[in-house]
Amino acid sequence: MGRAPSSVRSRRPSSSTRRCARSCFSSSNCASLRPFIPRIVSRIMRMLILVLLASGILAAQKQYKRVHQYALRRIINGNAKRVEKDLRAHAAEHPADPETWFMLACAASAAGRKAEGTAYLERAHDLGLPAGRFLAGPRKLLALYDDTTLIRRLHTEFRHRPVHGPLVGAVSIADARIWLRTSGERNVAAVCTTAASATPITAKGRTSARDDFTSVLHLRGLRPSTTYSGRLVIDGQTVSGDEGAFRFTTPPPRGPHDPVRLGFGGGAGYVPQHERMWSTIQGGRFDLLLLLGDNIYIDHPKRPIVQRYTYHRRQSRPEWRALTRAIPTFTIWDDHDFGTNDCWVGPDLDQPAWKVPVFNVFRQNWANPGYGDVPPRPGLPFALTLPTKTRPGCWYTFAWGAIDFFMLDGRMYREKPNEESTTSMLGPRQKAWLFNALAASTATFKVICSPVPFEYRTKGNSKDTWNGFRAERTEVFDFLTKRKIEGVVLLSADRHRSDAWVIARPGDYALHEFNSSRLTNQHVHQTKKDAIFSYNAKQSFGSVTLDPRPGNPTVVYDVIDIDGVRQHRLVLPGSKLKR
Repeated sequence: MGRAPSSVRSRRPSSSTRRCARSCFSSSNCASLRPFIPRIVSRIMRMLILVLLASGILAAQKQYKRVHQYALRRIINGNAKRVEKDLRAHAAEHPADPETWFMLACAASAAGRKAEGTAYLERAHDLGLPAGRFLAGPRKLLALYDDTTLIRRLHTEFRHRPVHGPLVGAVSIADARIWLRTSGERNVAAVCTTAASATPITAKGRTSARDDFTSVLHLRGLRPSTTYSGRLVIDGQTVSGDEGAFRFTTPPPRGPHDPVRLGFGGGAGYVPQHERMWSTIQGGRFDLLLLLGDNIYIDHPKRPIVQRYTYHRRQSRPEWRALTRAIPTFTIWDDHDFGTNDCWVGPDLDQPAWKVPVFNVFRQNWANPGYGDVPPRPGLPFALTLPTKTRPGCWYTFAWGAIDFFMLDGRMYREKPNEESTTSMLGPRQKAWLFNALAASTATFKVICSPVPFEYRTKGNSKDTWNGFRAERTEVFDFLTKRKIEGVVLLSADRHRSDAWVIARPGDYALHEFNSSRLTNQHVHQTKKDAIFSYNAKQSFGSVTLDPRPGNPTVVYDVIDIDGVRQHRLVLPGSKLKR
């Protein structure tokens, strides 16, 4: 082998160099350096943090849903000037992205740069950022601009208009709930009628700062199988146009009625070019929509300002507002809405300290029929200190004709996953509720909705699914067998694709699981060969038709992509859901 070039050849240090090194590291010189060691370590740590921040920026840029969340977190951590510089660079590459200019205004506000921030806000508005965004918040950061021409004008325009909503939720044969947000504290009402009767049904309430200016209006005295059209009223004025209108049809009473059609999914991080998914779902004209977790992607359980900002982005989209004012929406959460990726936080209500506050923010932004042991709004205030025996969460049940739905909370009381018999995902209170509700159900179909898959093979060796709670899953399945409960269908989310699975049960009928969780996400998970089918080419959702009519009850599961094209279909005759 030839010799290396002299410029890189290893050389023995000269005698003078060796003497210098011995002198530098002598005990006396080390002692003289000690006062400077903390400063040296501090600089090294600062450089490491900058490297990590830079890598975080690069990672965030690959996932649009993270870019501005990450920027907001850094702003409230005191890095507004650096964020403004980084976002200016991002805006140079994406000049037509209004969200970047909006976040630049937040950074400028934190840095006390009102003139620049006002220009950023106006730029975001000119690029089409929905007007309600400027009023929803982050309110503390945007307060600097309250006396600007743009914000004063928007406050005037939205004095009697909703900032977000209306969203229809918790529809039953006798009642429904309507959610909305206003620009300030307002007296609000929902008024609805039917085509057959002009006699109005009215629900009243008030939005408050404590609840992030939201309210849920409870319409009572409804009739089954009836279509209601309604409008919002804000401080005595009826809201005109689409933004004040809502519409829903109540389910039929228990019995063998017409098929029920539902859309379901999860994995809905905010990606502007994929928000058209909500229009695709609306075009399906479903009876109801089930969102089974990772509905908005927060991942900041200690930062309510980031949580609310993430909700505001989705709630401002016109596609979302058009969908949810026309189709009843029922939700549960998963790790990215509740805590962080694959999180478990244990069975205690007060540990970690952010658990109840995160629950309160969740409850402020939906209109579900129940929240574990806590009644739906209106009810206990959000600033509450919950009684020690109370177990809040996002689990509940509801009926739609001959179908019962059992919505599970897989995060609030989840213990550390393993294969030991004592490990629980649900917690004792929720599990007792589930068993009692299943035993009492007389529905033709019982749909159990989980934020994570029941099938072990969906996520390899990960313990984040029911794979980490095998004994408890066995307990649930054994309960179905012991009580001879038939007609069970499993729905789940979490995996960024759409699958169909069959779970064999010796001595009983196999359970079929429909899994879908890539509504709007950019990120995708690989398909699984062991599934009946597995799809990930585009964003997609699950469409399920449950036909309970006697003689030939059936379940049909379709995978529909973001363009409205059916990619897969599975037809299950009712005979396959019996012992």
